[in-house]
Amino acid sequence: MSLGWLFGLLIGERLFELRLAARNRRILLRRGGQEFFPESYRIIVWMHLMFLACLVLESYPWWVPLDTLTLCGLGMFVLLQSLRYWCVSSLKEYWNTRIILLPGAKICRRGPYRFMRHPNYLVVTLEFALLPLLARAPVTFLVFSVANLFVLRQRILLEEQALREHTDYGQQFPSG
Repeated sequence: MSLGWLFGLLIGERLFELRLAARNRRILLRRGGQEFFPESYRIIVWMHLMFLACLVLESYPWWVPLDTLTLCGLGMFVLLQSLRYWCVSSLKEYWNTRIILLPGAKICRRGPYRFMRHPNYLVVTLEFALLPLLARAPVTFLVFSVANLFVLRQRILLEEQALREHTDYGQQFPSG
């Protein structure tokens, strides 16, 4: 079975998300929003670009057997995309790939955010593990699964710092 369609879908999704994030950024900035830690965004962009490039290159010619691993992986991929877009729709115009906040705003506690603080980052973490396994790309799996954990840890620390200082996040999550 060819996974070429999957790579096209991933690239299309990421381009759509970048456009949506840019639109949401403009909306929030017009409403008085501020961007925090913009320098941290570049590493995330580069890591995602390198991840996709390595995934595509390592898994070429993109043929995988139609077996249990492939079928389970595709099923998990569908579930992850459902969770991803549940996150996006729950945050509405507040969803972004950057750290942009409206000072004094209340944090979102609907959708998957009722159950955990950063469900979108869970999706990204699981994708960085799942997609290389699905595409039979072990080097990409090892390198980027670990790298992603370090990058997301830093991103979450920065995001939570901004949230605590400029929203009601500290009241919602007082212990940490």
